[in-house]
Amino acid sequence: MGSKREKDALFEAIALMGKAFASPRRLELLDLLAQAPRNVDELARASGQSTANTSQHLQALHTAGMVTRAREGTSVRYALAGDRALALWLALRDASVSQLAEVERAARDYLGDEVDAIGRDELIARLRKGDVVLVDVRPTEEFEAGHIKGARSIPIDELQQRLAELPADREVVAYCRGPFCAYAHEAVRSLRAAGRRARRLEEGWPEWRLAGGSRKRTRAA
Repeated sequence: MGSKREKDALFEAIALMGKAFASPRRLELLDLLAQAPRNVDELARASGQSTANTSQHLQALHTAGMVTRAREGTSVRYALAGDRALALWLALRDASVSQLAEVERAARDYLGDEVDAIGRDELIARLRKGDVVLVDVRPTEEFEAGHIKGARSIPIDELQQRLAELPADREVVAYCRGPFCAYAHEAVRSLRAAGRRARRLEEGWPEWRLAGGSRKRTRAA
């Protein structure tokens, strides 16, 4: 039987992953990497952090086994360490909503008033009928890294200028990074203000990908 010291060492090793989640900045980086791999500079810009701080947080995530890194020329590209890492991040996020009232309040303050939503099963059925338009309102680079099959890319900051591309006789469903992403909420409000029928998808790209309904870019693509 192992000693108390060895047992402590075991739980200390497991705690490395827990420590990686103990920073809101690192959680934001995980959320960004759930959309697409990025280098340090891209992550720093997207999260509003300095490059030095971003690099330190990525090092902690790498030590915990949550991200991988690969050198590309003069930069290092980071990605989530597979579907288990993605599922763990999503489970933590979703559990925080159900267990902590503070998270729900903070999400409501950030996202504003709720907008009508559509679930996965209904969306799939509507897509098969062809009577709905699915729009990915994330940045283009995230769409190119992977997206829901059948979606068209219209980043949120281009939506107003590209309204004419959307058929007026069909409902528009917007999706983005997940339930805490404001892009889809903003898109629905904007579309409805323009007289269009619109809802947001209840989930985002990461959840859809884990469920196997994705179109993911490959190196050969």
